[in-house]
Amino acid sequence: MKRILLLLGLITMGLELWAQNCLGVSVKEGSGFEMKSYDGKGKENGTLLYKIRNVTAEGGATVMDVEFESLDKKGTSQMKSLYKMRCDGNQLMMDANALVSEEQLRMFRDMQMKFTSNDVVYPGQLSVGQQLKDASLHGEGTSGPIPVTFDMDIKNRKVEGQQKVTVPAGTFDAYKVTSDMAVKTKMGVGMTIEVQSIAYRVPGMLWDVKSETYRRGKLIGYTELSKVF
Repeated sequence: MKRILLLLGLITMGLELWAQNCLGVSVKEGSGFEMKSYDGKGKENGTLLYKIRNVTAEGGATVMDVEFESLDKKGTSQMKSLYKMRCDGNQLMMDANALVSEEQLRMFRDMQMKFTSNDVVYPGQLSVGQQLKDASLHGEGTSGPIPVTFDMDIKNRKVEGQQKVTVPAGTFDAYKVTSDMAVKTKMGVGMTIEVQSIAYRVPGMLWDVKSETYRRGKLIGYTELSKVF
């Protein structure tokens, strides 16, 4: 009986250890990272905090509940939201909710929006020239009596190259991933915004070390990794 209990204990421990691993990266509740946000002219806007609130094993995948918090330049919390990230051993899948801008999240705060995500997928191994899967996000809600819809399509995702990137957290040999994003919002009147995004990703890290957003070829904002905890 003792042997059976010991074996069950070892199996449980093994599952717990496996559930704390994502593509070879150790993850645990309370860990996360911090990004500094800047406008297109390099003026700091504030800080973006991402913290893992929960790690579970579901259907052969490691699932992380990630809390996002936006802080202004004085460190005052502006808003919080929650999204999921999943690892199945070969790829990382991120809820496209994570790509909704702070301004959009604030706008949707009282609209009871419900979102459906076609996840942003990153293979465990990146290579220059690699084409990545498209992603999308659809949301529906209301503003008083007016129906609200939100659609974000992320296409033409490609690993364009590999280069050294220096950010407050250090210097990294990163892959440069480019994509085109179209955001359509309809609240009585429809509006479409098209931007181009560049994400810099590093093997052994689950998040971008830097991201840049362009509109009509002009840099309109960027974020840089400032701390990992």
